[in-house]
Amino acid sequence: MTRSSAPGKIYLFGEHAVVYGEPAVPCAIERRARVDVERREDSKLRVRAEDLSLDGFTVEYGGGTDGRPDIDVPNELVEAAMGYVDGAIEQVREVTGESEAGFDVTIESDIPLGAGLGSSAAVVVAAIDAATRELGVTLSTDELAERAYQTELDVQEGQASRADTFCSATGGAVRVEGSDCQSITAPDLPLVIGFDGGAGDTGALVAGVRSLRSEYDFAAETVSSIGDIVRRGETALENADVEELGRLMNFTHGLLSALGVSSRSLDSMVWAAREAGAHGAKLTGAGGGGCIVALDPTPETETALRYLPGCEEVFRAEMAEEGVRRLE
Repeated sequence: MTRSSAPGKIYLFGEHAVVYGEPAVPCAIERRARVDVERREDSKLRVRAEDLSLDGFTVEYGGGTDGRPDIDVPNELVEAAMGYVDGAIEQVREVTGESEAGFDVTIESDIPLGAGLGSSAAVVVAAIDAATRELGVTLSTDELAERAYQTELDVQEGQASRADTFCSATGGAVRVEGSDCQSITAPDLPLVIGFDGGAGDTGALVAGVRSLRSEYDFAAETVSSIGDIVRRGETALENADVEELGRLMNFTHGLLSALGVSSRSLDSMVWAAREAGAHGAKLTGAGGGGCIVALDPTPETETALRYLPGCEEVFRAEMAEEGVRRLE
């Protein structure tokens, strides 16, 4: 049996705009998905999911990964828990040349699903790494990131960017612009995460921005403005100017709200963080529900969010300098 883990992430800047070739800067955080993989004697795939914002379940099926098991779990949760695993295993079979390999896969995660913290990317990166190693192949970090991206691209019907999977595979802070991905230096940021307990529909949110962008020139200009903020944010990171980073995060949240991807709960958490004295706060990820990220070295933002109706969880996040971690 092999085990790998990979971190989740937050976006400092660039979500949604990165889909259109603008730069983005995500940072890996120490909330991880862990995947255990053991080869089977047959070609079946058995998936056990735990702690994925679900009560946990186990499914087993065979004859390829294009079918869906008959289990008493809502279809969207089955898709969330298994769709990315299916794609990851197809990548493993392709890269190893073992087209009939079957696996027992166990997933544990402390990254909430669909909340903007990169849960799917972390699961895919860890699953590909563990399963290839189970078959005696160890991928380079770059190839692991690329194959994880191809998995997300397929599952998300061409709407994915390389940002999440590259960040999860490499760790630290990264800059992504189109196909160009590179690690960058960032100071140790005082990250506070607020979670409303919900999840946005990434596909619908991305499609909504695409529709606005094609219909209105000012929506396209808004997307470009997010890219401009990313470029200014890179300078602030280089200078370790946390106050400027916060101001730019505030601008970004306003632009994302204008594009229709925020929500009442996200806005409430953002304003609670700002009123508590945070340098800045914004939604992170696709939006529509899920998480916000704030910069505050004091305990004030944590306290404010903890007592805010509609905020289900709040925690301070450490940056994860290590990406994929090979545990066994």
